[in-house]
Amino acid sequence: MPGLFITLEGPEGSGKSTQIPLLAAWLKSLGWDVLVTREPGGTAIGERVRALVHDPQHAEMAATAEILLYSASRAQLVAEVIRPALVAGKIVLCDRYYDSTYAYQGYGRGLSLEALRQITEFATTGLRPDVTFLLDLPVEEGLRRRVIGGEEMNRLDREAVAFHRRVRCGYQTLAAAEPGRWVTVDALAAVDEVQQQLRAYVRARLLGLTGEEDSH
Repeated sequence: MPGLFITLEGPEGSGKSTQIPLLAAWLKSLGWDVLVTREPGGTAIGERVRALVHDPQHAEMAATAEILLYSASRAQLVAEVIRPALVAGKIVLCDRYYDSTYAYQGYGRGLSLEALRQITEFATTGLRPDVTFLLDLPVEEGLRRRVIGGEEMNRLDREAVAFHRRVRCGYQTLAAAEPGRWVTVDALAAVDEVQQQLRAYVRARLLGLTGEEDSH
């Protein structure tokens, strides 16, 4: 069976880093071979890019430089990690992918979506997710979660609330434009409730691939 590429997207504090390990553990318990990765990062090169692009000391970074750095990390991740895993028949769970570029650098920073899509096509060699979950919640709540959780606020986290509102609106626009790939989940719900929604959709998708009846 070919692999399945699942991405999780959302504004800051939406709970992706909480939900992905839970989803991976559940899939592994059912016998699936799962690979978990993230953007930016996921490779030795990508993690160095992540440290550079997220460093709050680099406040002067141009938006065009930012997108090229993210895309460089993405290109390495696709070539080194994601494509080989999919070829091997694994389920790949990725914390962010190119939709983050459209939401943050496109809608958030106002860069040309057409230009971003061309750069993305080149960086990913056309690799698209099979399923993308949007963990959606109000911007203020997401940022509040980051603060009370004691998480380090990176360079993008520290942007104005208006920027994060544009990002959220961008995500909602992307999801509405491609309903066959996107699944929107209310991230204000309890962790267990969100996880059950993710599992229900993934279970249905896997049953469609294997043609088996649901026994779980």
